[in-house]
Formats: sequence, structure tokens, C-alpha cells
Amino acid sequence: MARTTGSDGGRTEAAIRDAAINLMARFGYEAVSMRQLAAEVGVQAAALYRYFPTKEELLFTLMREHMEGLLAAWEAVRPATDDPRAELAAYVRNHIRFHVERRHSTHVSNMELRSLSRDNLTAILRLRTAYEKELRQILRDGTEAGVFDVDDIGLTAIAIIQMITGVIVWFRPDERLSVEEVVETYLAMTMRLTGAEKPGERAHVHANA
Repeated sequence: MARTTGSDGGRTEAAIRDAAINLMARFGYEAVSMRQLAAEVGVQAAALYRYFPTKEELLFTLMREHMEGLLAAWEAVRPATDDPRAELAAYVRNHIRFHVERRHSTHVSNMELRSLSRDNLTAILRLRTAYEKELRQILRDGTEAGVFDVDDIGLTAIAIIQMITGVIVWFRPDERLSVEEVVETYLAMTMRLTGAEKPGERAHVHANA
């Protein structure tokens, strides 16, 4: 059990967040009590409320920061190019790497939307929509430019998001595939799904990603 006695407020708050993510990913939001969380962190239960007034506020904070981190990560790797294939490659690579590194946070963010109040749910869905809009725009630009063959932008975006997020369900870093091998395999599948992988084009995507 982690102990934070004597640590400053910032370290204690970080420990609370880390413990909450791990416990909620293992047992589910409803099954985790503030008392259990306090015991995991090594503080009195009353101390938690100085940082998070309610358990839902803690969950909302974790989910909001997950989505804000994902959006910031995408902005940091967005390629300076108007080639939709390079943009799609960067999007897929970043998405998989981000979620593999944050397996528990991703699980909580995907499974506990049902536990949010209406206003908090609306705020999280707004962030998710903003992120997914980036992918839809890439697909739309590529289709209009004739480099993608996509009949339904919205459905294709949903299919891609579901596929590349699903990596965390089965992937384990100590098994036969590395993260990068998984990334490149899923990228190839994404390119085929969009009709972008034509002779000579896959190498072009790798060169510009």
C-alpha cells in the first residue's frame, strides 16, 4: 500500500488520482469507496475531500484529464502537411501509443461514462466529439482529394476509433508483438479500410508520418 504521510499536497493529489485509476479499472467505479481509496493512498478518508468534494468529481477529473491529454498529444504530433495519408498515419500511431501507455485510464474513461451526471457527461462527450472530429476531417479531406475511398465518413471514423482503441483489450507488452509492431499492423489495416493502401503508397505514408 502506498504511503504519502508527510508529502505535500501536490504529491498526495497525484497519489489519489493514480490509486483511483487503478482501483476503478480493477473493480469499477461503483465498487470503489472513498474509504478504500484513502486506505490505498495511506491518508485519512476525510483528507480526500479536501482534493475532491465527491467521488463523482474525482471520476470526472480523471476522465476530463484523459481526454485533454489525448487532444494535446494529437496537437503535438499533428504533421505539418496537407497529405491526408500522413495525417491519418500520425493519428493512428498517436492514438494507439497514448492508450497503450494509459491502459487503466482508458478503461475507466470508456466504461464509466454511465456513472457521470448529465452535466459532467456532456462535458466529456464534448471533448470526445472534438477529438473524433479531427479524424472525420482527415477522412473527409482524403476522400475529397481522391486518396481515400470512403462511402460514409462518420461510420468509417467510428470503425477506426473502435479498432485502434480495442488494442488495450488484448495487448500485453511482454508478449510476441512490440508496441511498434502493433501500431504498424493496425495502421496497415486502417489504410486498407480507407482504400488508401495502393501500390507504392504505404511506403509513402511511412516516409511522411
